[in-house]
Amino acid sequence: MEFSKKLSDNMNYLKDRLDINTNFDVVYRVIHVAGREACLYFIDGFTKDEVWLKILPGFNAIKEEDMPPDAHTFSKKYLPYGEVGLVKNDEEMITQLLMGVSCLFIDGYDTCLTVDCRTYPSRGVSEPEKDKVLRGSRDGFVETLIFNTALIRRRIRDPKLTVEIMNTGESSHTDIAICYFKGRVDEKLLAMVKERINKLKVDALTMNQESLAECLYPNKWYNPFPKFKYSERPDTAAASILEGNIIIMVDNSPSAMILPSSVFDIIEEADDYYFPPITGTYLRLSRFIISLLTLFMTPLWLLFMQNPEMIPSWLQFIQLSEAPKVPLLFQLLILEFAIDGLRLAAVNTPSMLTTPLSVIAGIVLGEYSVKSGWFNSETMLYMAFVTIANYSQSSFELGYAFKFMRMIMLITTALFNFWGFIGGAVLSLCAIVFNKTIAGKSYIYPLIPFHVSELKKRFFRGRLPHRQK
Repeated sequence: MEFSKKLSDNMNYLKDRLDINTNFDVVYRVIHVAGREACLYFIDGFTKDEVWLKILPGFNAIKEEDMPPDAHTFSKKYLPYGEVGLVKNDEEMITQLLMGVSCLFIDGYDTCLTVDCRTYPSRGVSEPEKDKVLRGSRDGFVETLIFNTALIRRRIRDPKLTVEIMNTGESSHTDIAICYFKGRVDEKLLAMVKERINKLKVDALTMNQESLAECLYPNKWYNPFPKFKYSERPDTAAASILEGNIIIMVDNSPSAMILPSSVFDIIEEADDYYFPPITGTYLRLSRFIISLLTLFMTPLWLLFMQNPEMIPSWLQFIQLSEAPKVPLLFQLLILEFAIDGLRLAAVNTPSMLTTPLSVIAGIVLGEYSVKSGWFNSETMLYMAFVTIANYSQSSFELGYAFKFMRMIMLITTALFNFWGFIGGAVLSLCAIVFNKTIAGKSYIYPLIPFHVSELKKRFFRGRLPHRQK
């Protein structure tokens, strides 16, 4: 519906549509501009009051004979602000109002003047808890989209950096920013991503990026290995853009979605590049090796315990010191679930109680669980290593993918012994090899298809490239 030139008609319509008498935070203010009535609408808490304190006094100086015939001319002459728009459609106006944009109606104009002087409650751009680095910048993304795009613009001062805004969700109208570098981005992938976002038929992105990710990549949900890399670091996002990747940021989410992402991209971290090449290479290779150990250590140990004759002489010390009272498979599976239980408990534990409860949990679940006979000390040792080593890489999704594959290998090893271990390992390998990125390319490139120089870059951190124009 288009607006009327009569202010009273527009006010009566918006009074019912916005339910102003009930919604206390939807504020309207009737003012006079050059002898005409005008009405200003805004959402309390979303508007910079100081902007209107500077604009409104200028309205009092306008004379009746100086009033322009249309809203477009009025905005040019008498709205001295950078972000001013004109809206004729009621749905677009209401959406912008609920997003925090101030809306001004003037009697005689059939167009709403919008002034984007909104502000959102936000926290500081401090270093994210999960994506910490030993050296490097200490800022991080926050829940306000415009702050996040500014952090990227601060690092890439090139007009080829493009930030497109879209929105989706019939109720939420969630803002989505797509960032890419013209000339380096995969144009086919970019067109596909924008087409899929435009075709989304959802009521709201209730879980922000996870809801969007599931809509963008609905296939093969049963494969636990992540299809996207997430980062709360602006430097990581900026580096990915310069490499030709696409960054998707969703309003109310403090992390950026990087695509396309292979398993090598997900394992990489910023620390690899904040140190000299030899140190960065060591950190990267350590992360690869530790990730493989988290997957294979406990199933391989279980296989050895079921077949003591397979243990070489130099590994005899890994055998159990006491006969297990609970089958080893159950011990390992119970500990897998118990660790997740402790992790969930830690998230919901008040910070003042974290230390004493951690001490109690360490004593009770460590020493007494072994003494009670539920667990063997060797089982506790290997599961403790797997749990700690799982944090050597920052991706929660990849950590849980390894966890699920590890549990499957434990079960198949316990049931089918040596061939069960081989079958579980092959299944894990197939889950990685036959996975695809959102672009439809190999998940383990440059292994498949094989590319020697790119493979060296994945494992060995060389000198930082200096791109010539």
